[in-house]
Amino acid sequence: MPPIINAQGLSKKYGVSPLFENISFTVSEGDRIGVIGPNGCGKSTLLQILEGRILPDSGDVAIRKRARLSYVSQQSEFPAGATVRSVVGNAPAVPEALGRAGFTDFDMPADSLSGGWRKRLAIAHGLVQAPDILLLDEPTNHLDLAGIKWLEAVLQAAPFACVVVSHDRYLLENVTTELVEINRIYANGLLRVKGNYSAFLQAKEEYLHAQGKYQEALENRVHNEIEWLRRGAKARTRKSKARIDTAQEMITELADLNSRTTTSRANIDFSVTERRSKQLIEIENLEYMIGERTLFRGINLTIKPQMRIGLVGPNGSGKTTFLRLVRGELDPTRGKIRPADQLRVVYFDQNRELDPNITVKRALARDADSVVYQDRVIHVASWAARFLFSSESLNQLVGRLSGGERARILIAELMLQPADVLLLDEPTNDLDIPTLEILEESLLEFRGAMVLVTHDRFLMDRVATIVLGLDGGGEAEIFADYPQWEIWQREQVSKRTGESSPAARKMLGAGTPPVKKKLSYLEARELASIEQRIAEAEERLQARRAALDDPAIASDGPRLLAASADLEEAQKIVDTLYARWSELEQKQN
Repeated sequence: MPPIINAQGLSKKYGVSPLFENISFTVSEGDRIGVIGPNGCGKSTLLQILEGRILPDSGDVAIRKRARLSYVSQQSEFPAGATVRSVVGNAPAVPEALGRAGFTDFDMPADSLSGGWRKRLAIAHGLVQAPDILLLDEPTNHLDLAGIKWLEAVLQAAPFACVVVSHDRYLLENVTTELVEINRIYANGLLRVKGNYSAFLQAKEEYLHAQGKYQEALENRVHNEIEWLRRGAKARTRKSKARIDTAQEMITELADLNSRTTTSRANIDFSVTERRSKQLIEIENLEYMIGERTLFRGINLTIKPQMRIGLVGPNGSGKTTFLRLVRGELDPTRGKIRPADQLRVVYFDQNRELDPNITVKRALARDADSVVYQDRVIHVASWAARFLFSSESLNQLVGRLSGGERARILIAELMLQPADVLLLDEPTNDLDIPTLEILEESLLEFRGAMVLVTHDRFLMDRVATIVLGLDGGGEAEIFADYPQWEIWQREQVSKRTGESSPAARKMLGAGTPPVKKKLSYLEARELASIEQRIAEAEERLQARRAALDDPAIASDGPRLLAASADLEEAQKIVDTLYARWSELEQKQN
């Protein structure tokens, strides 16, 4: 059967800069394709081209006859006065779809919903259209952790194909059967790999390694040809002319390769004060009520330097309220919050709006042409470059930036404020995966304390040293990691409904503190597959050794050198895999 969508030779640019050029993209029955790439590479534009919302500058999109496509955009906008029911429609499947999405009041005004519930409603609207392909653009933005788990379950059981643009690495790990990265570093403009996110990372590493080796070899060949040209070679013979033409082609290819593989990375490094206090904030028997409703009670916690607290809970459980209490914006109903003297608390607000009518330059440096960072004066152009803004973009209006670019401006503002405690409320929205990885490293290196609210489970798993979990019914507990909170949360729901969770009973009935997992999800998967990878690498190593014993190769100097290099490379891969295996085993034990 032909693909549902067959797009060939797509190119699109805005202004003078191309988003992508001459890329091809197909979607077949049962595909669950994750699309990733750096901010501004054209992921959202590609989805809209596939859906027919916008046209490519060149290329063709063929959609199978009678195929139905549903598109869920990043922004969940509904008609004025619409209710939950009217947004989704009157089809017989509507009540079931809304119920599965968690809605109970179908006549609730859609514009009264929170961002997370608006996103659920938009996804439900896409589902009831019974699509052959569901196109999702950053569907986890604004969803809470429970909403993301719901979405994962929907996509895993879906009878339709889907294409999802996402930076949620656990969703990519758990749902996708193929990964596509749009990136100029690839010769074809993208890399497409069968498998989930772990399989993609391995294939990408192998691709970039091979490309690096080829680039190195090409540089050596170009160097030799340039030396030959400098010696005064003339195109008097057909052979000399052909060699000059070949040299020019290699020089052009190398320039293109160097241009594609030169990448920029955001430079994120949070400022910390020189405080020596061992206790930054003491929280004693904290309780907060809104009217007759208790958000949480009985929280006892001492926040110390380098403590990284992940704050989790369903929507409405009081996560943002807890951050505001720590900041001193609110007074607790009961209990005490005792900050150290002259404590510097810096807050990242997910809902903070940037003035759309100011320039990037003014957003990064409000009143001058420079900023002061870690006691150093830095020109605004250099400061902008740390966050991947070119000099040409300094005069661009903030209102024309992408969500990821606006998020980088907010992080830039945050970095200028020395802090003892960072309070981060959903800092990852709209950030691409490379920037997320840099943010993770910066948070791990931060010497102060932090409280982190995020729906990014990968970030939570990697960064948080403890998890403060809220159940939405007034209870709060401290856990070693997010999965333990999930089990406890299910038990809390079971208590309220009179049901029982065997897994939760097993965990909670033991009477001893649960032990934190030492391996992350991806590390556990890596450990499970590493023996097979070692066996395959050793087979390749044996084949390289056998090649050296081949008389035909042994008597041919160039082939012998190439075979020796191949053997050396194969040995390095085996040694690296064994070292990684030992590292993972030690971490597990």
